[in-house]
Amino acid sequence: MTAILGGGIAGLSAAFYALENPRLGALTLYEASDRLGGWIRSKRSPTGAMFEKGPRTMRSTGIGGKNTLRIIEELNLTDRVISIGPNHPAAKKRLIYADKSLHVLPNSFMDLLKIRAPLKRPLILSLWNELKAPRVEKDDEDLYSFVERRLGKDVAEYLISPMVCGIAAGDAKKLSVNFLMRSMFEAEQKHGSILKGTLKTNRMQGDIEKKRLEDMKNTTLGRTTKGPSKLALRAEKEKWAVWTLEGGLEQFPIAMAEHVGGKVDVQFKKCSNLTFAPGKVDVEVDGKVQKFDKVISSLPAKNLAPMVRQQHPELADELEAIPSVTVAVINFEFEENILPCEAFGFLVPPNQNLPLLGVIFDSCVYPQKSTVVTAMMGGAWFDHHFGSNPTEDNLLSIALEQLRITLNVKVNPVNVDVEILKDCIPQQIVGHDARMKRIREYITDHGMALAICGSSYQGVGVNDVILSSKNAIDDMLLRDINA
Repeated sequence: MTAILGGGIAGLSAAFYALENPRLGALTLYEASDRLGGWIRSKRSPTGAMFEKGPRTMRSTGIGGKNTLRIIEELNLTDRVISIGPNHPAAKKRLIYADKSLHVLPNSFMDLLKIRAPLKRPLILSLWNELKAPRVEKDDEDLYSFVERRLGKDVAEYLISPMVCGIAAGDAKKLSVNFLMRSMFEAEQKHGSILKGTLKTNRMQGDIEKKRLEDMKNTTLGRTTKGPSKLALRAEKEKWAVWTLEGGLEQFPIAMAEHVGGKVDVQFKKCSNLTFAPGKVDVEVDGKVQKFDKVISSLPAKNLAPMVRQQHPELADELEAIPSVTVAVINFEFEENILPCEAFGFLVPPNQNLPLLGVIFDSCVYPQKSTVVTAMMGGAWFDHHFGSNPTEDNLLSIALEQLRITLNVKVNPVNVDVEILKDCIPQQIVGHDARMKRIREYITDHGMALAICGSSYQGVGVNDVILSSKNAIDDMLLRDINA
């Protein structure tokens, strides 16, 4: 018998993969809230407009992207996929707001040769200087410092920092380059330059990807895996930038919940403590102890920590050292078009000292009858801008004021929705890889029947989270084989 903790996309994915492995026995999934799906949540406004509260688009590239598209196909969601190709405005045009103006980010080779505000020089000069920058041998470094010394302060300030705001609502001066941009970091460490390393790596990438996909056809750990799905091949042929689902991205976890629901015992209960013994785990649920052979936790690291602290305080300390940030998400619906152009949206560099992380132009990404935008605020600077306990009305007024400043919005929205996503995005800070190595070694060395997955560990993107669940199941089975 196996317990799965958490019913977000990581927990549902763990259940999905666990069902393919009979050796894990009967499955019970515990979810502390009253719904499945976690941070992926789609809501309708009173007029029917789509408001996304969390992730809204997915990438199709890489092993993670192909893996997710296979699941979409298996869940019979192919007909609901809305693809965004390379020529779509949401793929071609991304903006930043700096020095009281919106600026289009470079998106072609010719753009590298031009001076594009707020940068003071052509990007090609940054690349030329990168070739000459000395290699600094390190185990890890914050992303901002790495980019500043190799590409320049302006690139770190106006390109990398806002990008990190969009990906993780985080501070590039704290997050790990060895985790968030591993290929760039390894290029410098192995080849002395990002450009040199990238060119050499690209020559091998096709063969590596082909081998990985070929390996996926083999039978491993009792589960038969296959090559790329038809949907993944289509995405590759059509060069999708991103994709989403008709009816909102929440259709994904809804379909997954329906898929596992009849085969997994789903209980909307909160687990409070885990006690491990050789070959078994006692799971405390609502004051009662339930006995299992194994536990797969998809909970955030900070939530898992108190559950293991009594028996394993060292592990709890490591888990608690993975921080997370809070994001305010405010959806707006306007009757008229208030967008300055068709684009994915804009991000705000932290040096602008605005409470705004960025604004997504949802109705450009997902066509609607009205204009829908989403303001994201706070993140690593949430307490700095709003204090520890702001009201939703206060956040709404601030967000609306920011739209008036950045987009020159002069009309009132017809519908709004405000939500504070508490501790929603883990932050993989400098030293994260080393910490994860210690965590995994501790679990193995102490013979704990525990596997971990979710956004705290392998990445915050939905593809990363799903892949982490697949890896957690494989890890658990591999330990059984080697025991």
